[in-house]
Amino acid sequence: MLGIDCGSARTGYGVIESDGGGHRMIAAGVIRTNVRTPFEKRLLEIAEGLRRLIREHAPECAAVEEVFYSTNVKTALKLAHVRGIALLSIAEAGMELAEYSPLEVKTSVVGYGRAEKCQVQMMVRSLLRLPDAIESEDACDALAVAICHATHEATSRRLAKSV
Repeated sequence: MLGIDCGSARTGYGVIESDGGGHRMIAAGVIRTNVRTPFEKRLLEIAEGLRRLIREHAPECAAVEEVFYSTNVKTALKLAHVRGIALLSIAEAGMELAEYSPLEVKTSVVGYGRAEKCQVQMMVRSLLRLPDAIESEDACDALAVAICHATHEATSRRLAKSV
C-alpha cells in the first residue's frame, strides 16, 4: 500500500507490505519541487512523480492524510491543491483510497493522537523494524499513513469475519 503526505514543496511517500500485524517497507522518499517554480508546474511534477511511483510499485491501495485546520488560508489552499493531485493520481490508477485525519494516524501508530513528530518517527522505525530512522519527516509521515491504513484494514477484516 501507498501512503502519501501531501505538501507543495515536499510530498512524502511510503510503500509498505502488510498483513495488518507486521509491516515491511518497500520504498520511501520525497517528491521535491522548487518553490520558485510556478505553482501549476509544481503540481505537474508532483502528479508525474506519483504516477511514476504507482507504475513502479503497483500498490493495491493508497491512503492520504485529510486536510487539517490551518490558520494560514493560503497554505491550506495549496495543500488542498496537492491533495487533489494525489487523489486524481490514485483514481487514474483505479486504486482504492482511504483518508485519515492526523489524529487517527498518530493514534494508530503511536497510540496517542497528540504525539510529537519524534514519537511518530520512533514508532514508524520500530514497526517497520528499520535499523536507522527515516531521514525525511515527510517520508516518515507517509509511512505512518500507510501503517495506519494497514492496521485499519486488518481490523475491518477481523470484524467482518466475526459477524
